[in-house]
Amino acid sequence: MEKNKGFSVKNLCLIGVLTALVFALTGLGIDIPSPLGKSKIHFGNVMCLLSSLLFGPGVGALSAGVGSALYDLMDPVWAPEFWITFLNKASMSLVAGILMHKTRLGGEKFRLWLAGLAGSLTYCTLYVAKNILSGVIVQGFSWKVAAWETLITKVPVTLVNGVLAVLCAGVLTLSLRPALKKAHLL
Repeated sequence: MEKNKGFSVKNLCLIGVLTALVFALTGLGIDIPSPLGKSKIHFGNVMCLLSSLLFGPGVGALSAGVGSALYDLMDPVWAPEFWITFLNKASMSLVAGILMHKTRLGGEKFRLWLAGLAGSLTYCTLYVAKNILSGVIVQGFSWKVAAWETLITKVPVTLVNGVLAVLCAGVLTLSLRPALKKAHLL
């Protein structure tokens, strides 16, 4: 897909469909209430990784960033941070897409799993850093309290989402790629 660079009609349509899927799959999950904030186990990260693994870093980053940011705008709890979500999810997909499509590390399957893992770790790192900084700057916690609060309430859910995303996106990429090639979409 990246061979046709730029914003062709085909790429814009693809970004629109993938953005809608990121949005919808982010809503498909389980809310985890906490006295220190809200977390969610969801399938949105699966689609963020899948879009970049299949269609490249540009399409993936835009789809992941916009779809996730739009979802955040629908919830008053997450709306103020929609722009951070955009940057974090776009970064996740960008890293995964670059490793998958712009490098020649190992074989294709090795690159697929490496790209998914690297993208997911990128998001986890950015998300944890954002929560610690938010605890210190916005909530006035000490660095130690902010780090412990994040470790206890956010890291477990983030890791579950990360593992789920890598496994599901990897399997779906392997399953969908032959059909997408046959349909001349890759």
